[in-house]
Amino acid sequence: MEETIAILDFGSQYGQLIARRVREHNVYSELCPYDIDCGRLRKMNLKGIILSGGPASVYEKNAPRCDPDIFKLDVPILGICYGMQIGCQLLGARIEMAHSREYGSTRLKVHRKGDLLAHLADENTVWMSHGDQVVKLSDDFIALAATGTCSYAAVQHKNVPFFGLQFHPEVTHTPCGTRIFQSFLYEICQCRGDWQMGNFIEQACENIRRQVGRAAVICGLSGGVDSSVVAALIRRAVGDQLVCIFVDNGLLRKGERDYVESTFRDHFQLDLRVVDWSEQFLRRLAGVTDPQHKRTIIGHEFIEAFVSEADSIAEAKFLAQGTLYPDVIESGSKDGNPAANIKLHHNVGGLPEKLGFELVEPLRNLFKDEVRVLGEHLGLPENIVWRHPFPGPGLAVRIIGEITPQRLDILRDADVIMLEEIEAAGLYHAIGQAFAVLLPIGSVGVMGDDRSYENVIALRAVETSDFMTADWVNIPYEVLRRISNRIINEVRGVNRVVYDISSKPPATIEWE
Repeated sequence: MEETIAILDFGSQYGQLIARRVREHNVYSELCPYDIDCGRLRKMNLKGIILSGGPASVYEKNAPRCDPDIFKLDVPILGICYGMQIGCQLLGARIEMAHSREYGSTRLKVHRKGDLLAHLADENTVWMSHGDQVVKLSDDFIALAATGTCSYAAVQHKNVPFFGLQFHPEVTHTPCGTRIFQSFLYEICQCRGDWQMGNFIEQACENIRRQVGRAAVICGLSGGVDSSVVAALIRRAVGDQLVCIFVDNGLLRKGERDYVESTFRDHFQLDLRVVDWSEQFLRRLAGVTDPQHKRTIIGHEFIEAFVSEADSIAEAKFLAQGTLYPDVIESGSKDGNPAANIKLHHNVGGLPEKLGFELVEPLRNLFKDEVRVLGEHLGLPENIVWRHPFPGPGLAVRIIGEITPQRLDILRDADVIMLEEIEAAGLYHAIGQAFAVLLPIGSVGVMGDDRSYENVIALRAVETSDFMTADWVNIPYEVLRRISNRIINEVRGVNRVVYDISSKPPATIEWE
């Protein structure tokens, strides 16, 4: 039985990112409900527990609370942000609203390193995101570190193996976070570190076989890395029981349908069915401007398209999707998880209540970079594994405002120019995601000797490892100049190009 770190999820936007950091150190992690019974935890080969952050305040009446008996399990416990606060509260500390809230990068001063911070410098940059903090510790605690506005930024209990961090070691904005996880996992929890992605493939295939039996599985194949990896994984698990359906929703990039057909039907010899549902999508989206409404409509129409094709597939009972964990946590949850809702994803929040199929989502607990590693293990070619993500709702969430055939043509032509120039400059693999956005405004310009009043294209390019946090890419001015000149000269209806220099957070990667 694999050694396990249990992560009790209090609704943090970074909950699964913690699990990912643990797996990066070759230790198996499992995300659990914050109120999991200690009896279930005892049945795991438990090496340690991590309490995640969360949006609540521990002093509120209905604040999520874990079972206090976790401190009797005789395994080390690390509390992060809210997890630190709830752990400290259960062990006798007082938590109040902070006089000065901290959001973003700050300096951490370590004055007593203990076991957890043993390998850190005396001063470190860390990422804070909190409005509450510990204001009084009992004599059973040791204060390890502080920031300018937080006296207890890191603590350790004297008698119970509990450690608390008010900052977030799991995000890339805390450079020393990796060393903290190493100390917790290997020196404090005494983990061996022998879990690998190959273990995930074996377990995932076993889970898929157990779930689907001898029934047929329909896979919504888009040609992106997520659905491609899902198709390869399910093909390995159940072979010819897999039938892939590609939906032409009228919201695709230029040449996308031809690319998918030639790659997966001709090269990979998959049973691929193509459904042209573009007329239905565009008719339903006509006049719709609200992004959540767009996603809900698209989710509904995707299912309608699948159902229309499923009638010809014998024993079709399951629908496989490339849902990733960022989709799940940004969409919030209906199962009691206190995570905040950021936006709907067509394959999460847009699904109707009565689907008609049972969902198979084997990537649901993975991040984008983990999916790429999985794709390599499954033998997918590099040009698919490292392809930039393309949103399930397609260009609908890259056209701000109303969707029309004319506006789709403008965006397709601008988008392909941007990608061509990025590839020509050798930047494609250094960028996590790059695309063009059509804005809902007109801009005055001069073309020839005439006044023009035409569309504005925004360019977006980000660098990221997990797509939970991201920063804009410093594309060389000369490359931006070529992209802008080509779009304005070659795309009829555009007279202005701008570049988006916002990070995530506070912005999201996609505009809608």
